[in-house]
Amino acid sequence: MKKVLTLVILVSGLLAAGNRVQAQATKIGYVNLSELILATPEAKKADTALNQFRDALYQSGQDKQNALEQDVAKFNKDSSTYTPAVKEVKRKALMQQVQELQGEEQRIQEELRKKQDEYSVPIQKKVLDAVQAVAKENGYSYVLVKEAVLVGPPGDDIAPLVRKKLGLK
Repeated sequence: MKKVLTLVILVSGLLAAGNRVQAQATKIGYVNLSELILATPEAKKADTALNQFRDALYQSGQDKQNALEQDVAKFNKDSSTYTPAVKEVKRKALMQQVQELQGEEQRIQEELRKKQDEYSVPIQKKVLDAVQAVAKENGYSYVLVKEAVLVGPPGDDIAPLVRKKLGLK
């Protein structure tokens, strides 16, 4: 009986020690990804390039609007000299321009989204790679996005380590 009791106490002690070791091995870190992404020089360059691209797209749309307005004014001015067949052809051409212009805003938004993805995906990958490298180097089992965690276990903010890894101030 004494041997069984000793064995139970020994097994309980080993299980408790094992749980303590396992708990100590689980390191949790938090990071604000948005902040890190915006801090990169690539993000600043991408933002500038995206603004220039957006301005160029809007200027192109404005040019199409101006061209339509000029064509309508010319049609209204000269329509009395047109034959009915010519009027019909010119009206159809103007309607085609109106339809193209109506889809212009959607096209601009789609182009902007594509360009933004083109710029942001490599930046996000670079930051995520740095987070993974920092987690591995410093023994973090879990790294959570700070913005998404409402309640969580205590952990470390690893942003300074990731900033250092990325060469940011």
